[in-house]
Amino acid sequence: MSEPALILPDLDLQPGELFLSRGPAILRTILGSCVGVTFWSARLGAGALCHGVLPRCPKSWPPGFSPTEGHRYVDFSIRYLARQFDTFGASRRELEVKLFGGADVLPVPGARRHKPTVGALNCRAAIEVLHEEGFTVSASDLGGVRGRRIHFHTGTGEVLLYRLNAWQDPNP
Repeated sequence: MSEPALILPDLDLQPGELFLSRGPAILRTILGSCVGVTFWSARLGAGALCHGVLPRCPKSWPPGFSPTEGHRYVDFSIRYLARQFDTFGASRRELEVKLFGGADVLPVPGARRHKPTVGALNCRAAIEVLHEEGFTVSASDLGGVRGRRIHFHTGTGEVLLYRLNAWQDPNP
């Protein structure tokens, strides 16, 4: 008689969300100009994924601001998850960090072509904050014009990456 298959918790993250799991789970998200960052500790059996929409959080928060609103920002999300792993006793060296997204999925008009796009700014913010926090990125797939769908297994650290079709103008 065979053993029953283990069914893992399965979660779809929306833009501006993050999730940390202390056990095996599958975390999925779809990225366009947003940036997704995975954190994984083999020793702790813990993994996390954040889905940042905008590069940097405002210097001052408006009245009534909820800390979960900070999860929309790439810099805030990375620092938040870094602190969570700190509380578990994880060192920066032991965490495997992977970085995805930041595509220019929509055409950039001629007048704006020389300005950084949101995707490019998200990538830059993620790389800078990860460096400031002392992380080494072990894998990345950034930029371009195609969105991505990622599936992150928090029990193994494995990330499956699917590239989406590039946007096509319906009225050429």
